Amino acid sequence: MDKLIIYQIFTRLFGNQNTTNRQYGTREENGVGTFNDINDEALRSIKRLGASHVWYTGIVEHATQTDYSAYGIRPDDPAVVKGRAGSPYAVKDYYDVDPDLAVSVPDRMAEFEALVERSHVHGLKVIIDFVPNHVARQYHSDARPAGVVDLGEKDDTSEQFAHNNNFYYLPGEAFVAPVSSLNSDGLAKSPTLHEFPAKVTGSGSITATPDRNDWYETVKLNYGFNIFDGSLHFSPVPATWSQMLDVLLFWAKKGVDGFRCDMAHLVPVEFWKWAISRVKQQYPRLIFIAEIYDPGLYRSFIFEGGFDYLYDKVGLYDAVRALMEGHGSCYELTRVWQQQSGEYAQHMLRFLETHDEQRIASRFFTNDPWAAIPGMTLSATMHNGPYLLYFGQEVGVRAEGVEGFSGDDGRTTIFDYWGLADWQGWINQGRYDGGGLSDEQQRLRSFYQQLNHLVNGSDAIQNGYFYDLQYANDNGQSAGYDAHQLFSYLRYTDRQKLLIVCNFSSQTTYETTVHIPHHAFSVMGLDPARTYQMSDIFLTNTDLETVGLEGVPLLLPPRSVRILEIK
Repeated sequence: MDKLIIYQIFTRLFGNQNTTNRQYGTREENGVGTFNDINDEALRSIKRLGASHVWYTGIVEHATQTDYSAYGIRPDDPAVVKGRAGSPYAVKDYYDVDPDLAVSVPDRMAEFEALVERSHVHGLKVIIDFVPNHVARQYHSDARPAGVVDLGEKDDTSEQFAHNNNFYYLPGEAFVAPVSSLNSDGLAKSPTLHEFPAKVTGSGSITATPDRNDWYETVKLNYGFNIFDGSLHFSPVPATWSQMLDVLLFWAKKGVDGFRCDMAHLVPVEFWKWAISRVKQQYPRLIFIAEIYDPGLYRSFIFEGGFDYLYDKVGLYDAVRALMEGHGSCYELTRVWQQQSGEYAQHMLRFLETHDEQRIASRFFTNDPWAAIPGMTLSATMHNGPYLLYFGQEVGVRAEGVEGFSGDDGRTTIFDYWGLADWQGWINQGRYDGGGLSDEQQRLRSFYQQLNHLVNGSDAIQNGYFYDLQYANDNGQSAGYDAHQLFSYLRYTDRQKLLIVCNFSSQTTYETTVHIPHHAFSVMGLDPARTYQMSDIFLTNTDLETVGLEGVPLLLPPRSVRILEIK
């Protein structure tokens, strides 16, 4: 397995230099980032940061309030579009790219293909979203290849569920959009959409009247699971399976290197097993990442479904976030690796920010981007699996204020046109050199770059075993060691041995001696009676000398880490 470092770009926002930022503003008012804005300088800077992959979010065409009918694209009823720009997870054509992202709308696919090629030239592999559970309520593909049957085209709408239907239906009921959702300018207006019979909403809500907090803008796809009675109908292969395989192969042929599969756990694992194996027959190095929030499904989605990586959200993210906010315990970190992901840790994708999560620097999380130091270091170095950075995280983007549909919630909007004011210093008028960043932002980005380069250059972190040292230091075994706030562990191979200690406390400096037990020396092949040189190879460049079993004396300021190479 590769120790991937994935850099997530929300494509609509990344290169936008317009900071007019009118709430619910139009594309013309607030601007939009394009494929072409992600230029050679941008890609060079991402590669220098240490990334191996770029996840371009929001590529596939989705529902929007912007009218592109002049280019042969059907307009969407505002009743079923969240925000002015629309959610990238309300896909309305699996075979096209978002026209917002193009300089020349008729050439939009060619501009995307050029971005893929440009990324590859800079040594970056490309990941895009595959959204299989649901589509936009007015889904219609006008770019599908000849011979491809459109979703719903052959459905029997008189049946709630039919084996080869793409959608689920509520015969005799008409869809009613939540009126409160219909504001492009903050004003409610009457819906004009006529959907009869109503389709089941993307979340699986069996109602013709979903509310504003539901996924009302989407409809759920049918993979042979009858949501009305729980029965399974996987043989013969349902029509949706074959149609989705065609979509995956279409994009793989475009040169993408992987798919981040949205809400993968809402799609039967039987489909994933069938589809992923067929894609990998033709593209064996293509990777699949599952957005998944049910630890009970982890094992089956890896070993049966064939996923390369799974979100470690309900697990490490939740445990680390609690620590960063000052109400967690490092005992929870031990529980996560022991009970949820320890034996398949290399398959877990770690992160502290994504488009779905609140920004670290926002008042809804820590209000301080530097709180990420121990949590991000742990997420990157605890195991062999990949980790992810969301664009702007490395300069402390705060994401505060009401942009439009999503409101003031500490997340960077995915629904509206917007320009990130605290990101402009890095864009620096398209130079992507950070010329406009503050000194503090420069230092923060330097931390992330140093972390990535450490990971890329470390045999122990990339390939090594993990050894939790909490049991040898807690309960008073090591004076001054607070096992609720300190977490220590080893990463080791034959070539390199590392002791990593993280202090999650925002206020307390700990003076302690971290003990490495006899058993740990044994598994590392080291003599516990020897004297060892220990050098911090990460942030402090300090050196110390100690006899193995006597422990490692450390002074750990608040929110600090030590990565000591044992020689």
